[in-house]
Amino acid sequence: MPKTYDNNNNEEVLDEEPKNIILAMISQLGTNMDLSRVTLPTFVLEPRSFTERVSDFMLHPDILVESSNTTDPIQRFILIVKYYMSGWHIHPKGVKKPYNPVLGEFFRNDCQIDNKSKFYFVSEQVSHHPPITAFTNYCPDEGIYIKGDMRPRGKFLGNSVSVHLGGSSEIFLSKHDERYSINYPNMYTRGVLFGKMVLEMGDKAHITCQKLDLIYKVEFKTKGFFSGQYNEVAGKIKRISTDEVLYEVSGNWQHKMTITNKKTKVSEVLFDSSTEHITKLNVADIDNQEDNESRRKWRHVTKALANRDLDQATEEKTKIEEEQRESIKERKIKNIEWKPRFFYLGNDEKYHPKLEFSSLTGDKSENNSKVQNFIFSKP
Repeated sequence: MPKTYDNNNNEEVLDEEPKNIILAMISQLGTNMDLSRVTLPTFVLEPRSFTERVSDFMLHPDILVESSNTTDPIQRFILIVKYYMSGWHIHPKGVKKPYNPVLGEFFRNDCQIDNKSKFYFVSEQVSHHPPITAFTNYCPDEGIYIKGDMRPRGKFLGNSVSVHLGGSSEIFLSKHDERYSINYPNMYTRGVLFGKMVLEMGDKAHITCQKLDLIYKVEFKTKGFFSGQYNEVAGKIKRISTDEVLYEVSGNWQHKMTITNKKTKVSEVLFDSSTEHITKLNVADIDNQEDNESRRKWRHVTKALANRDLDQATEEKTKIEEEQRESIKERKIKNIEWKPRFFYLGNDEKYHPKLEFSSLTGDKSENNSKVQNFIFSKP
């Protein structure tokens, strides 16, 4: 692959040929142009789809289980904060962009914690223009449920590209009848035209639980020209009603973050990526996947990238994109409305799983069966 890496995982130094390709592509764009319709060269691609990329937030489910089983409400909230902050450190080395999923493409998996609690995940591309990826995660054993969508919008800003991570998600802990509403920061690729290419998280995000009267406000700080460090965060856990600060969070979202009790001034580690366990996700072999599952859909592109055959990767990627254009054109001619398989668009303009959390009212075994059938049964 025509690139070299710096010691910082978020930095990448491109050789002249790929740099020139990017410059030629960008020369055709205007500042603030929406990048969702721009075809990127294959050498900047991460070898997996965005539908799979969103599952990175599911790699520390043990934190959710710990939160659900914690009796102290503030500690439960802190663990939800820890879970949220744990999702950002997992990313490809250097600056990479996952495949743009085709409409109806989906990714699904399950995982098990200590041979007990089982989680089931599915994400689906529910809109192509604008791009929207909906996802849901079920753990009937613990009564933990997650739903949400991501609506990335990329813009060219001169020497950088910004990706606004629109959308939101919700974590529901049924044992406590608590809902945690979450949104996301934005992403920036710096040094597109000159200098080193660097991936950064930036701007503000929050977690809110109205029942607990708690909010977590966090700023993902971008590095200044002359000061600061990469990947710094500064957050506060507050009472919504009084604006009282209970805890402060600081550190590096890629490596280690600490949390400080404002009253006692005692600090402790909130999350350390070098010591936390990453849960293995179980994904069906490609031969056993449906045609529209992400790894099967992109398997030839991924294989070509692994073999460093950029021409073949480009050819296979173009085939997928052309197939999508033809299917959209055919549906338009036949006046056929496409509908997602796993999700529906609610009156609130958000996507919800067709298997509603409220329908899981039976025992654990019955609920697990419902979820398994919903996610893994063939249509």
